[in-house]
Amino acid sequence: MNWLWAIILGLVLGALARAILPGRQNIPIWLTVVFGILGAIVGNSVAAGIGIDETDGVDWGRHLFQLAGAVLIVAVGSPLWAAIRGRPRERT
Repeated sequence: MNWLWAIILGLVLGALARAILPGRQNIPIWLTVVFGILGAIVGNSVAAGIGIDETDGVDWGRHLFQLAGAVLIVAVGSPLWAAIRGRPRERT
């Protein structure tokens, strides 16, 4: 069941990151989920590194680090994806 929560969290974080970033990120939904999952992993690592990974109640700090990680990864990964995919050819 943990993998299902990871996918749901990745989708939510990836979608929020895409909404926060200006402009259009031309990435598929599956890549949004992957970027969101990676952002959650990065955010959890940073939160654990500064000592706020486990608190009483809701871990707002950890969630903010997860969202920041997702924003960072979407901001870096979206142009990389566009460069790998290349521009679509114009029809004449």
